[in-house]
Amino acid sequence: MSGREEDARWMRRCLELAGRARGRTAPNPMVGAVVVRDGEVLGEGYTYPPPGAHGEVAALRRVADARGATMYVNLEPCCHHGRTPPCTDAVLAAGIKRVVVGLVDPFPQVRGQGIRILREAGVEVTVGVEEEACRLLNAGFVKAVETGLPYVWLKAGASLDGRIADAGGRSKWITSEEARAEGRRIRDRVDAILVGSGTLLADDPALTTRIEGGHDPLPVILDSGLRCPADARVLRGPRRPVIVCREHAPERALPADILRVPEGVGGLDLDAVMRALVARGVHNVLVEGGGAVHRSLIDAGLADRLLLFLAPTALAGGAGFVGGPPLALADAPRWTLRSVRQVGPDALLDLDLTPERSPEL
Repeated sequence: MSGREEDARWMRRCLELAGRARGRTAPNPMVGAVVVRDGEVLGEGYTYPPPGAHGEVAALRRVADARGATMYVNLEPCCHHGRTPPCTDAVLAAGIKRVVVGLVDPFPQVRGQGIRILREAGVEVTVGVEEEACRLLNAGFVKAVETGLPYVWLKAGASLDGRIADAGGRSKWITSEEARAEGRRIRDRVDAILVGSGTLLADDPALTTRIEGGHDPLPVILDSGLRCPADARVLRGPRRPVIVCREHAPERALPADILRVPEGVGGLDLDAVMRALVARGVHNVLVEGGGAVHRSLIDAGLADRLLLFLAPTALAGGAGFVGGPPLALADAPRWTLRSVRQVGPDALLDLDLTPERSPEL
């Protein structure tokens, strides 16, 4: 195996380790680290929930003697004091000889400075191994740092004709238990879960994962008029929800953080909502509707991905997973299909929401 192949192999292991912390590290990125000497793993680790250790330190704590070893890490080691000391200090103190980095950290206080510090101290640094995979793993962190906006996933369970409820408003259950279980696993991997007031009032969701040992994301409710019932299920748990309303909505005492934002086109200023969530340390947002919320985020250019569970049935009426006024074919967005897989009797479509339009012949 060549040195390049060896580096790629260990970087893929870093990504595997880092992925174990999905949904649990924000506002920090997911980082996995492996310490290797002469082809043997001396120690490995990944980032713990704040204020826990970063991946590099977690790995080094498992190594009795790291002198002369190589460290693989999917993101550049930090070099500033935050909740924890700089990882570059720990790497240098351990006597690491070489560091292989997947992706340069876009965070302004790091952004190449960690690499520079290591090199100036005599450490050999290789950068860009499995770079695209490293970027994709931390897409939410990268987008939040570079744009101030989170990575937004839309999720819906629908019939083959795109309906999320029948003509009577009934939606339980269009998709299978297997699809719903997969949806709960997706919740476990994000920082926040967002629904509109229509979904809140119709379904009274708890917005939890209901997975043993699982992680419940931050609940966010778009409720422009602050109509949330005082006995809503989402208010009863240990998490303190964020309820977003208009600036001039009536005052109410609720066990939630009330976030007041300006009005935007057709409702709340969604750009302001998303930026406020990033300020709270949220990098990945899962939006579970309803259709009006999905449409508003798509129209605002704030949605990145769509996870669409399709059940093998048709309703021929009722609400669609994308609401709002009709679109002409020439104006309809065209999305990029990433994958399709079967989940129980249903199909899960994973799509990139790109701004491409239908081409003209």
